[in-house]
Amino acid sequence: MQKSLRSPRQQRLQSVLSAARKDRNLTQAELAERLNKPQSFVAKYENGERRIDVIEFLDITGALDIRPVEILDQLSVVLDKQKR
Repeated sequence: MQKSLRSPRQQRLQSVLSAARKDRNLTQAELAERLNKPQSFVAKYENGERRIDVIEFLDITGALDIRPVEILDQLSVVLDKQKR
């Protein structure tokens, strides 16, 4: 299993989280404020400079007011299509 910051699955997660933030009309700075983190935290995981762990993922989805399973479902659909 590839654990790279540049793997297709990691890049898709970044894209889905970024889109969820934008769908809620939040800037990176606004989301970071909700997370009590610097804006660079959001920028780095959205740009693929850092990975997030499960707890961070839950914090991010909570700050976006979205159920974690919704993000995972979006990720799974795309990944299932890529396998075909």
